[in-house]
Amino acid sequence: MPTLILVRHGRSTANTEGLLAGWTPGVALDERGAAQAAALPGRLAELPLAEIVTSPLQRCRETLRPLLQARPDLSPHTDERIGECHYGDWSGRKLAELKDEPLMEVVQAHPSAAAFPGGESMRAMQTRAAEAVREWNARVERDHGADAVYLMCSHGDIIKSLVADALGLHLDLFQRISVEPCSITAIRYTRLRPFLVRLGDTGDFTSLAPREEPAGGEAEVGGGAGAP
Repeated sequence: MPTLILVRHGRSTANTEGLLAGWTPGVALDERGAAQAAALPGRLAELPLAEIVTSPLQRCRETLRPLLQARPDLSPHTDERIGECHYGDWSGRKLAELKDEPLMEVVQAHPSAAAFPGGESMRAMQTRAAEAVREWNARVERDHGADAVYLMCSHGDIIKSLVADALGLHLDLFQRISVEPCSITAIRYTRLRPFLVRLGDTGDFTSLAPREEPAGGEAEVGGGAGAP
């Protein structure tokens, strides 16, 4: 079965403003995110990509623009199932405000029980994304062969949930996974089991250096802004 390259979109204006973007329209890449996207074609230059699939949201489409310009033979496919989690009434709100919501504790510790007001549950998010990957695996293998490599550009919580699915982890453990903006995660699927072969690879280790304000014990809903 194929190898899936998962790219989280580059850093966005919502990331730097500390907003939970969700499906809020008009969320674009910031200056750093645009630079991350510009570097993506070089990082993937050695990979013969058979297909490119993207979330419909602007920040993902902007992330892929340089890669598609470098590979004019490829046309992107849009799949809403790998779009961001529907955060409902939380969409567009500041994460600093949301941390005091009782539901945030559930999102952190028991995400399989979390459902966003006016939005979707985290279980539903993972289910739709995993179903999309399995359908694309079959389609890519049918059209390009079992050794094909294809790419999906998606969002932090979506990618984390797909990694958990590949590792056989319960969704309640997915907050232990971290993927920075424009990071590359690779999963090689086989008939009997998937293999996680890259996780959150940016080629930049800045985020591992000590910070002036140490990171807390909670995961950043939506994926966070990455290295400062």
